[in-house]
Amino acid sequence: MILLFEQLLNGLQYGVTLFLLAAGLTLIFGIMGVINLAHGALYMVGAFAASWVAIQTGSFWGGLVAGLVASGLIGLVVETAVIRRLYARDHLDQVLATFALILIFNQTTVLIFGRQPLFTTLPEIFSGSVEIIPGLPYPTYRLFVIAVGLAVALGLYFLINKTRIGMLVRAGATNRQMVRALGVNIQGLYTAVFALGALLAGLAGVMASPIVSVQVGMGDEIILATFVVVVIGGVGSVKGAFVAGIVLGLFDTMLRAFLPATLQQVMPGPEAQALGVGISSMGIYLMMALVLLVRPRGLFAARG
Repeated sequence: MILLFEQLLNGLQYGVTLFLLAAGLTLIFGIMGVINLAHGALYMVGAFAASWVAIQTGSFWGGLVAGLVASGLIGLVVETAVIRRLYARDHLDQVLATFALILIFNQTTVLIFGRQPLFTTLPEIFSGSVEIIPGLPYPTYRLFVIAVGLAVALGLYFLINKTRIGMLVRAGATNRQMVRALGVNIQGLYTAVFALGALLAGLAGVMASPIVSVQVGMGDEIILATFVVVVIGGVGSVKGAFVAGIVLGLFDTMLRAFLPATLQQVMPGPEAQALGVGISSMGIYLMMALVLLVRPRGLFAARG
């Protein structure tokens, strides 16, 4: 029972990280119609900026600010210099251009930081653990990540549903042409949405930096799972990104934690381990296929 509860918390922490990435990605695609493969590179930028500043200054909070500023500013530069030219192009051009951005970001990061991973030291306030239930001490920092993710989800809910900007975002996700016809500064809306998406990706990188090794290409590893979240949740839906992110985070964590041991009850150990790892690695993609069979546009797709 203790192990199950611990893995539930691990899955929730992974799920909110996926949500932070997927929320920005689904807004960018839903409103701007741009497939941005380089979204994971902005996650990497946030992680590297936060880790480097934290190592140099000894301040985790300084690193957090640096990661957000760096990802936000670079997101603005990318939107102005590259993405803005892709709005009217087809998706193949967008895929090729943003894939090129991935290569540029990765090689630039190697030139600046080298190939050795960076490791961030946690501040003293997050260095301990909290006993959630008797016999289960859980790292304080992971609880902090969960709290930040849930707070961001709540903030996005109010932004999208209770403000004029949110009204434009929802309208743009439903019918971009109508928003443009009503005289809205569509270019300004696009820039704001892309900057918000970049900021959320950077925040995910900042939050992950003390948990994982910060290394070149780290965004490439998580962007596939992020796209799965967007597809399952529904393009343009922040609610869908949240629900799908949490569900997939829990599902993936549970598969990896328990499936190999479960299979060992019915087959030899090495075969069970190999089969369990294989199934676990493709579990979220199987879930995506099943969801799309029932809901081809995702669980909470914007209606257009």
